[in-house]
Amino acid sequence: MPHLDAIYIFCGDKSRHQGWTQNWTKIKGVHTNIKEICQALQLVVKQYDQDTIAVSFLTADEMASTENLNQLELTFMYTHILKEILLDIEYSRNAIQNLTTYCRNIFTGNSMQLQIINEFEREYRPKKAIWWYTRECFTYKMLNEALRMLDADMIINMGFFIRHVHQHIQHLYKQQVSSYERKPFVVYRGQGFMKSDFEKLQKAKGGLISFNNFLSTSKNEKVSLSFARNASTKPDMVGILFIMSIDPCLQSTPFASIKEESYFKEENEILFSMHTVFQVGAIKQMDNNNQVYQVELQLTSDDDHQLRTLTDRIQEEVGSTTGWRKLGKLLLTIDEFDKAEELYNVLLEQTSDEDEKSLYYGCLGHVKHEQGDCEKAIWYYEQGLDIKQKLLPSNHLLLATSYSNIGSVHNNKGDYATALSFYEKALEIKQKSLPSNHPSLAISYNNISGVYNNMGDYSKALTFYEKELEICHETLSSHHPLLATLYNNIGGVYKDMREYSRALSSYEKALQIRHESLPSDHPSLASSYSNVGNVYAIMGEYSKALSSYEKALEIRQKSIPSNHLLLATSYNNIGSVHNNMGDYTTALSFYEKALEICQEDLPSLATTYNHIGFVYHNMGEYSKAFSLYEKALEIRQKALPSNHPSLAISYNNIGGVYKDMGEYSKALSSYEKALEIRQKSLPPNHPSLASSYNNIGNLYDNTGEYSKALSYHEKALEICRETLPSTHPLLATSYNNIGLVYKDMGEYTEALSFFKKDLEISQKTLPSNHPSLATSYNNIGLVYKDMREYSEALSFFDKALEICQETFPASHPSLATSYNNIGLVYKDMGEYSKALSSHEIALEIQQKTLRSTHPDLVTSYSNIGLVYNHMGEYSKALSSHEKADEIRQKTLPSNHPDLATSYNNIAKVYYNMKDYSKALSYLERALGIRQCLLPLTHPHIKDVEEYIEIVKNEIMNNI
Repeated sequence: MPHLDAIYIFCGDKSRHQGWTQNWTKIKGVHTNIKEICQALQLVVKQYDQDTIAVSFLTADEMASTENLNQLELTFMYTHILKEILLDIEYSRNAIQNLTTYCRNIFTGNSMQLQIINEFEREYRPKKAIWWYTRECFTYKMLNEALRMLDADMIINMGFFIRHVHQHIQHLYKQQVSSYERKPFVVYRGQGFMKSDFEKLQKAKGGLISFNNFLSTSKNEKVSLSFARNASTKPDMVGILFIMSIDPCLQSTPFASIKEESYFKEENEILFSMHTVFQVGAIKQMDNNNQVYQVELQLTSDDDHQLRTLTDRIQEEVGSTTGWRKLGKLLLTIDEFDKAEELYNVLLEQTSDEDEKSLYYGCLGHVKHEQGDCEKAIWYYEQGLDIKQKLLPSNHLLLATSYSNIGSVHNNKGDYATALSFYEKALEIKQKSLPSNHPSLAISYNNISGVYNNMGDYSKALTFYEKELEICHETLSSHHPLLATLYNNIGGVYKDMREYSRALSSYEKALQIRHESLPSDHPSLASSYSNVGNVYAIMGEYSKALSSYEKALEIRQKSIPSNHLLLATSYNNIGSVHNNMGDYTTALSFYEKALEICQEDLPSLATTYNHIGFVYHNMGEYSKAFSLYEKALEIRQKALPSNHPSLAISYNNIGGVYKDMGEYSKALSSYEKALEIRQKSLPPNHPSLASSYNNIGNLYDNTGEYSKALSYHEKALEICRETLPSTHPLLATSYNNIGLVYKDMGEYTEALSFFKKDLEISQKTLPSNHPSLATSYNNIGLVYKDMREYSEALSFFDKALEICQETFPASHPSLATSYNNIGLVYKDMGEYSKALSSHEIALEIQQKTLRSTHPDLVTSYSNIGLVYNHMGEYSKALSSHEKADEIRQKTLPSNHPDLATSYNNIAKVYYNMKDYSKALSYLERALGIRQCLLPLTHPHIKDVEEYIEIVKNEIMNNI
């Protein structure tokens, strides 16, 4: 019974129960007198109140770096602002009646409390606030619960009472302060801390602790110590005796002896107002008891430097707002959206003022947007806009704010046309109402640039960013952090345009500004290093990418909490580089660190599942990859609108796995779902549509439907030519894909023409050792091989190998690809020993880095088998082909086209061994698979059918 804290037995014969109750630790007493048991229960209740007071801790390190308020404990900031609000607000005459109405709803059916509520409504006066606070009734219970749970509804209703208790303490302090004769004194407080909280207290030594309720203390050390010792008997608690040094001259937080004002006159209590802040001093174990500690505290002053710096930072963040709005602004700033929603709903319900309603609707729209509920966010923003349109002229700047907010939600939904429409309405108002260099115009230009970038219209995006940049240069200093943000945005556009040198230049400008204007461990520096790393990673300069990513990670590990999503971003980035380098084990270890952090953030969780899926996909573990891609899709289906572009990414990933598993109809279905989403959510010439057309084209190429493949690749090429620079890598991808189709069709001149266009773009835009160039060289080499121009083929394969040797570790799978290609040429040239050597080097590389059932190993085993077959070493050939077949049997569906290839290869060996019946058996199995998957006119089917006829003829000749 973990929720049962203590049991007290009331009986007529104490001796009868005294013995057996000793065996039960939760039985705290046996009583025969009603007064005694009531006193015991009162002590337990007081112990509970002592132990559950809300506290906040700030370590010395947290106070030294106040740049990011999200790092500070929520309750410290919340109660700091709350105290100011409660003391500033002037309450209406209806406040008492509002509270009693609220309380009657809570205590329905509790006749005793209802009677006291009626008494409070009749007799309450501010000068009796402490008497009502110390009375053990609804006032005491609800006030403490409100401050402990930070319940916005309860706090708002009890606000006037909290203020009156504070003012009453303040009044008594002024009366009593002279009696202390300016001499410091000590008070005590005994209570229990959960062990987890005690660990926080130990870390806060030299820092601050704040008590967020009204704080009850005593001058009687013995009584306080008894509370600490009682708490220490609980297995999950530590008993704490606070020894508090008080300088009566400090007016930071009022305190007073309330003996004469309290409901209980016999208690000599010193009561401090809410949010009393102390500096944490020595923490010492008492009486060799691991469960009881004394902790020295020193009351802070108003001019305490650390505390003043922190409170000034909080004030700066919430700005000039007043009242409950100030609290709401703080909650939005520190991303406490659930609390903010609770507060704004209460405020909205209580107000009849249309201006205030409009404000609160806007705030709730902000909350819902941050929570990912786009439809509700738009509804709230539109409610606020409707009110503003009725009250304000059509060119009022507040209307521009509403239009911008609605545009932002549509942008996040992927509804870019609607977003652009609202952003343009906001811009039009600002252009009519503001000077041409006003910073608010820069914000609109930034918003519009972002939409054009998302739409793939990069030239327009750059145009608006340049307008924003012009304003910023006029109005800001040359090292202002906002300029760094703008250069980052411009770098992002250039990156999406694949103009990597310009992207790098912009990102490095941003990094330089941040180095000049920010502390060395500021999180924004980490963002800049990440951006630079992203470009290096795309350029294939993996060592530079890793260096930048590791700098970003180092800063984030110092400056943000260990569970912050930006740390997950760093782990994902580093994992991505290791994935590209073929170091899959290290990649997985970083992705799993990211996964651990992302559990509560659905978009980040989906992204991380995708990353891990990529690794397993590269490792040839298709079922694991498929499972992870499906998890990502499931999350996105729950969190995003049905036509959001991120869903298309998931469908494409799933389609890629189906394609590699040979399940072409399922792959096509997934690719078409992705295409349909993009057609609904993006402009008709968006580059992402070209990617979808390319995916479908590649699939048709695999199934031998070359006219369909060309049709889709040409659609992709048309989009790329319309919207992208002539040197854009996506254009190069389209040329490459068309080249592959022509190669498979045997139209080698056409294939070479397109491959060379691809190569030309890559040579203009990428470093000379970029892996994409190696891919281009390999493709051209394969065409020359098929054309039997072997010296040309070897020349291109050698270039590819040279790049891979420069760029990748010696065990990277891409090197194996080059060695295999070189081996194929030597095989066709009849230089079998050289061919065998190349294929064995490829196999050795793969065996070092890939699991034993990886598809790339199949390629090497098959190639080695083909060479042995040509050399007449049929048993070795058969052994190699059977190894390839064994891997395929384990990892692929029973009708996968690669299994047909294995059967075909094995059949050729048996044919050469003159075992025609086995050869025929394998050929018929190969034909059966290909007839299921490919059009009946596919050349692979024709090849097998012709071979079957040859084998049958041999069988007939040998009868």
